Amino acid sequence: MLKVLNRGLDHLEEGLIAALIAAATALIFVAVLHRYGTGLSIDASKWTAAHGVPWLPGIFNGIYSWLASLNLSWAQELCIYMFIWMAKFGAAYGVRTGIHVGVDLLVNRVPARSRKQVILFSLLCGAFFTGMIATFGGSFVSAMFKTGQQSNDLEAPMWIVYLAIPLGSGLMCFRFLQVAWSYYRTGELPHHNEAHVEGLDAEVPDLHPAAGRAKAAGDRG
Repeated sequence: MLKVLNRGLDHLEEGLIAALIAAATALIFVAVLHRYGTGLSIDASKWTAAHGVPWLPGIFNGIYSWLASLNLSWAQELCIYMFIWMAKFGAAYGVRTGIHVGVDLLVNRVPARSRKQVILFSLLCGAFFTGMIATFGGSFVSAMFKTGQQSNDLEAPMWIVYLAIPLGSGLMCFRFLQVAWSYYRTGELPHHNEAHVEGLDAEVPDLHPAAGRAKAAGDRG
């Protein structure tokens, strides 16, 4: 049952991030087309009218009138909010998959018998920090809800926008605890392979010769 819930949470996390990326990209594309299309249509109308081209000035004027009637002033604000949500949940996804950048120079110098305790301590520190952010974020969202404050362009309740803080940080705290428990039991941390391409089963050869020789020696051993 627990595995099913974890798998469902993983899919929800990945689906939300993918949906936000797709929606923000599509919205930015439409907003850019609207901005440049409005200017280019009126310029084309003036140019064709000045050169005595029939029919086209009226067509370009119609395009301009239609584009000018569309109000997309809220698009930039919505994209910013979507990227905020994407960043918060993407950070939790990064903890789960091991794609966060880490400096392990000092950790690797720690004796092997103490390295596990150091790594567990750092993971628990990450869980504590993100847990505190989630707690304070929840208090902030509660206070924001009582004020009834709205955004400038969308006129959306700001507590919904700031809800990304406690939800994203809370999920990140859970991922830190999840990774810490898994590492305590198995001694393995999540690792992201930069050479791996989703959907391809074939292993991509390592381009670094020293790393390739070390891997081959390890396989022989």
